[in-house]
Amino acid sequence: MDQDTDPPTDPGKLKRSADKACEGSDLSEITITRAVRLPDPFRVERFLSNPKLGPRLLFFSGGSALNGVAQCLKRYTHNSIHLVTPFDSGGSSQGLRVAFNMPAIGDLRSRLMALADETVLGHPDVFRLFTHRFSKEAEPAELGRRLEAMIAGSHPLVEAIEQPMRTLIQNQLGMFHAARPKSFDLRGASIGNLILAGGYLNQSQQLEPIIFLVAKLVGVQGTVRAVTDANLHLGADLQNGDTVIGQHLLTGKEHAPLNIPIRDLFLNRDLSGRAPVTARFPDRNRSLMQSADLICYAPGSFYTSLVANLLPEGVGKAVAARTVPKVYVPGIGADPETGDMTITDKVATLLTYLRRDAGEGCPAEKLLNFVIVDRSLPESETRGCEAHGVRVVRLDLVSKASAPYYDPAPLCEALVSLT
Repeated sequence: MDQDTDPPTDPGKLKRSADKACEGSDLSEITITRAVRLPDPFRVERFLSNPKLGPRLLFFSGGSALNGVAQCLKRYTHNSIHLVTPFDSGGSSQGLRVAFNMPAIGDLRSRLMALADETVLGHPDVFRLFTHRFSKEAEPAELGRRLEAMIAGSHPLVEAIEQPMRTLIQNQLGMFHAARPKSFDLRGASIGNLILAGGYLNQSQQLEPIIFLVAKLVGVQGTVRAVTDANLHLGADLQNGDTVIGQHLLTGKEHAPLNIPIRDLFLNRDLSGRAPVTARFPDRNRSLMQSADLICYAPGSFYTSLVANLLPEGVGKAVAARTVPKVYVPGIGADPETGDMTITDKVATLLTYLRRDAGEGCPAEKLLNFVIVDRSLPESETRGCEAHGVRVVRLDLVSKASAPYYDPAPLCEALVSLT
């Protein structure tokens, strides 16, 4: 059932539209209205009792900020959809990018593990291997021997895995080992990343087949996809006219935070200099969008984890075409990428990037309906959101145990209640 929203109060109203397409007949659409209570105890209980039939919540995200929510979300639905940025240029992902000229896979692996089936049916032995990291203090020669033991199947973590999964994993690690440059440093390497890299090389440099395989190996309870297949980087033009190339220079984590605000974020060919390019939103992701019951612009680094997902050509049009609730959940706390931007500023920025693809005249209601924030957030942060056509919904989303971050349970319950 397709949905559109009138911004809800508590309770509020949610427009719901149902499309029915029959072979040989025209598409028909009706619009109905229902009251929404956040959270909705009936809907929450229904999804908790049968998460296999839970709603299809689609998230634009990247990084680790959503992983706790994703892990909790498995209690309510096994059908969530996660479009993740493959543009990171720092950490262990960058070592693989340099070695094999490939997209970043660290955030994809991280989200796959967050959604993995944690019961015995989800193959916990595979999960343990994928989440294992080599020591940063070990000698490189010793780590090389451990990798060779994994490929041979004699390492305890690999030996514990049942066939035929063990052979599949050995093959991917063997491909990585055969192709890796002698200078590649295994210290601190994620084994899951190495397996994904080997699979990428083994599948003619395509991410989708190996992501699918890993999802099956660990019983991922949801769908994880790269937002685009393109092997690109992020670039930013700053308000003083300078240009910064590389995600690792924008986040304020591996390098000093920017002291000049970002004027424009764009996709760049490589790290050598400013060379803006376009990328396509794949048809398979467009199909996932068409099946979503809710679209969420998720918490995380505002530009490199969220806006970056909106840059591929076709994203804005796909969002506008889907008549379901569209929700922005801002990150909590300081974000080195945004300086003193308010939530209202971020809403305006999201709409700007979405309209670049959807069309400058595209109404806000087709792109973003609600901002969900914790009640403790100062009113000054959200003043002006409604002038953009976006309703602010205040809920109790931070608990004593979770502070200063969102408590995943109330956030998940709010989201599933809107479907």
